[in-house]
Amino acid sequence: MKFLHISDLHIGKRVNEFSMIEDQKHILNQILRTVDREGAEAVLIAGDIYDKPVPSAEAVQVFDAFLTALADRKKRVFVVSGNHDSPERIAFGAQLMSGRGVHMSPVYDGEVSGIPLKDEYGELFVYLLPFVKPATVRHALEKQSAGGNGETTEAGSVQGNRDISEKQGYPLPETYQDAVRAAVGRMGIDPGKRNILVAHQFVTGAGRCDSEDAAVGGLDNVDAEVFEGFDYAALGHIHSPQSVGRECVRYCGTPLKYSFSEAEQVKSVTVLEMREKGDVRISTVPLVPLRDMRKIRGTYLEVTAKPFYQDFDREDYIQVTLTDEEDIPDGLQKLRIIYPNLMRLSYDNRRTRQENSIEAAEAVERKSELELFGEFYELQNNRPMNEEQAEFVGRILEGLKGEDGGRKV
Repeated sequence: MKFLHISDLHIGKRVNEFSMIEDQKHILNQILRTVDREGAEAVLIAGDIYDKPVPSAEAVQVFDAFLTALADRKKRVFVVSGNHDSPERIAFGAQLMSGRGVHMSPVYDGEVSGIPLKDEYGELFVYLLPFVKPATVRHALEKQSAGGNGETTEAGSVQGNRDISEKQGYPLPETYQDAVRAAVGRMGIDPGKRNILVAHQFVTGAGRCDSEDAAVGGLDNVDAEVFEGFDYAALGHIHSPQSVGRECVRYCGTPLKYSFSEAEQVKSVTVLEMREKGDVRISTVPLVPLRDMRKIRGTYLEVTAKPFYQDFDREDYIQVTLTDEEDIPDGLQKLRIIYPNLMRLSYDNRRTRQENSIEAAEAVERKSELELFGEFYELQNNRPMNEEQAEFVGRILEGLKGEDGGRKV
């Protein structure tokens, strides 16, 4: 069975105050053509459907048209809510839509059942895990432990719920790692079958882009080994296409570039082919945007000379960095005569380099010892500290402060 894996559509997003809705319509139509060309039988959409929990009417219409087009093609669709989505809004109409093969993740309630599919190799199950926080899973498990098995607690206390929860074999989660592990552990996966997970979480070691939301200190980290029981984990949240830990734990990335840190990337959809158990084939199909995103650099005279821009599309979204020592009066408006979709204008000269140096020094002064150590750790290890490591370092630093009379060390 062949699947298309997409995520992080962010329908309705604005980048530097430019609406991306026309670009999103274009790329979704291109994804539909890819479904047809690849002969995909199902589409996995791993969260952040919309850019806001309360999307605009136009954004909802765009996604509705996309789902309808897939349903009309008799394709199965599996959708989870991401951290930008409202899980209740994504879940609305789920039972009704499942009749047409469109499966929307429900609000997490402690139970995730596999949706069965069948092909020439036998049964295959797709599990839909919406974006979860520790509090989300904790609340669901406490609710189940309080009433799910007919047990009651004194005054409905949290501690009483915790005691029952631990007695039943699933300790209440305190971290994102605990939360996802608890959610996955309760799915009852049959390891003899083929299993796919669609989820929206940050896996430790994945590379980020400027357009993503990051939790302070990497508190949202989840280890890739949590997904060990799945033949393929279709992930969303990270905007760059990449596998983490093993090839089958994969982020497909955004279908469009949403920051200039992504300007050099080639966006794509991931094609997943599930054959017999253990035979998983992954490939990518590049996507061509309506307007590309590019960075250009030079003096004002250089970037406004026709030979400079004649070989690329001036309708692209542009970031211009001018190297002139003096600012160009009304530079943004003048440059938009040539580059109508100029998003950002900046300068790189002696003045700005000096300002950046001062700002960087001031930024260091404002940071705590723990933040500075965390940055050093990430540079050395290519991943942030986990919560346990951060707590350990914090205790050491507090001890050093106490020994040094409370002075900064």
